[in-house]
Amino acid sequence: MKSTRILEEGFGGGAWHGPDLKAALADVTAATAHWRPAPDRHSIAEIAVHHAYCVRSVRGQLSGRDPEPFPLKGEDWFPLSNRTLAWERIRGLVEEQQVKLGSLVADLETGKVSSPLGADEREALILGITGHAIYHAGQIQLLKRLQ
Repeated sequence: MKSTRILEEGFGGGAWHGPDLKAALADVTAATAHWRPAPDRHSIAEIAVHHAYCVRSVRGQLSGRDPEPFPLKGEDWFPLSNRTLAWERIRGLVEEQQVKLGSLVADLETGKVSSPLGADEREALILGITGHAIYHAGQIQLLKRLQ
């Protein structure tokens, strides 16, 4: 399996199945990013930060090293307002985490770095984070329509 290709299918470079996560986020404005369909539902901004956090976690698991501190305190889901982080910073955070993951996976594929995980475990994580990106891209597309 070419793991870097799998990652691209979920995040960037165009996907046959529809908008990947990068494409889903591309036309989102700050107002749309922070809109909620109901008071107890996540916004696009929260979904994006959640995904960035998960990508960071996968990098740590693949490398066996603690990743750099995350810009927000907490874990997994972060309640956001339009004052917590600027939308452009959020979109940049998602891109930054995906690029770092792609570089790590490429280095693992070429043997430049090693992982404490076996090949099957690495493959499961890469497929998992790709499915995660595709799932959230669909949610974001739906939220844009609902608004």
